[in-house]
Amino acid sequence: MKERVYRVIAEQLNKDPEDLSRDLHFVEDLNMDSIELVEMVMSLEEEFDVQIDEDRLEGIQTIGDVLDLLETMDIEE
Repeated sequence: MKERVYRVIAEQLNKDPEDLSRDLHFVEDLNMDSIELVEMVMSLEEEFDVQIDEDRLEGIQTIGDVLDLLETMDIEE
């Protein structure tokens, strides 16, 4: 799952997935704005065929936070 998440985020930001890590902060480190964050969530929902409730996104600040959230959901690898 990690590789898929990194790929989705890297495509969004036009970066190499190998340049990403769990501790990178979306706003502070990756300079993502609110529109890019919404687009990222939509891309992740499409990639994993899930619906992520808005309230579950509160507190999501890093790539690791996204990985942890997705691990709590019933996602087939």
